[in-house]
Amino acid sequence: MPSFTEENYLKAVYKLAEAAPGSEVSTNSIAEALQTRPASVTDMLRRLGEKGLLHYQRYRGVSLTLEGRQLALLTIRKHRLWEVFLVQKLGFKWDEVHDVAEQMEHIDSPLLVRRLDEFLGFPRLDPHGDPIPTEDGAMLRPQNRLVADLQPGDKGPVVAVKNTSVTFLQYLDKAGLKLGSHIEVLDKIEFDNSLEIRINQQTTTMLSAEASRNLFVAG
Repeated sequence: MPSFTEENYLKAVYKLAEAAPGSEVSTNSIAEALQTRPASVTDMLRRLGEKGLLHYQRYRGVSLTLEGRQLALLTIRKHRLWEVFLVQKLGFKWDEVHDVAEQMEHIDSPLLVRRLDEFLGFPRLDPHGDPIPTEDGAMLRPQNRLVADLQPGDKGPVVAVKNTSVTFLQYLDKAGLKLGSHIEVLDKIEFDNSLEIRINQQTTTMLSAEASRNLFVAG
């Protein structure tokens, strides 16, 4: 099994590749995502390449091998299942679970993960609306719409967030927005693309353009 650090690298490469389909993942983007030095990234990529977990050519970016992709998805699966457990069973808020799940995702016990999945009722989504990979690496890909792309009169339930940072999730809490909230766009402000929205047919509030680019409604 790969080390904790190697799993974090594989997960980072997978997520960066998903964000920019069809392109190689650069060393600098990995360094930024993991908040480390490019030289350290180069050393790790070389090591993972030697283990057959990714394709690495210096100055040309990286891509995961089939085995590397499966390991990345397994780490993501464990992380998201633990987030569900922490929110549903232990009463954590959605802005409190990431760091704890980061530690728990490295537990190496396939049986524990299967039992956890069964205990939770085989959830398909984590508390932020992200899909949970199956044991064999399959991933549900909901056809959601960015709130930023909505026009006045459009409406729908909030189903996912793109930004899972603590500050953004706390911003949504203060605005009264959570997964399942029903929003309707009342107006789009031409000056800065901020939105006037109605939440659950009751509260009216303004949503910044930055926030609307990080929030999804059902497609």
